[in-house]
Amino acid sequence: MAKILLVDDDRDILEVLSLFLQAKGHEISASTNSQDGMKAVKSFQPDLVVLDVMMVQPDEGIVMAQQLRREGFSKPIILLTAISKVTGMTFGKDDDLVPVDAFVDKPVNPDSLLTKINELLKK
Repeated sequence: MAKILLVDDDRDILEVLSLFLQAKGHEISASTNSQDGMKAVKSFQPDLVVLDVMMVQPDEGIVMAQQLRREGFSKPIILLTAISKVTGMTFGKDDDLVPVDAFVDKPVNPDSLLTKINELLKK
């Protein structure tokens, strides 16, 4: 199946999603911050990246997505977010500001995430 990189500072989320996606046949690499995530993109060469928005910095996932796109990463990026629940604000895809392919709300429903992953990998 696909190589998927998960980047989230919540180790419990990483463990649950890793086990779930591995059980579905995907190869998983996980990082707890954007610096390690950027290194993993280079070494693991994922087919898709799943990023949390708020890690050490409140916009760390967005900044990482921007950096990935600037560096030529063209594969799908999914952003995990609880921002709308925390702040009441919502945002959508924007090629410059939020250059991702999809958003998945936290708490994450693994089946919904898998559906979104499969949709993006088919494109």
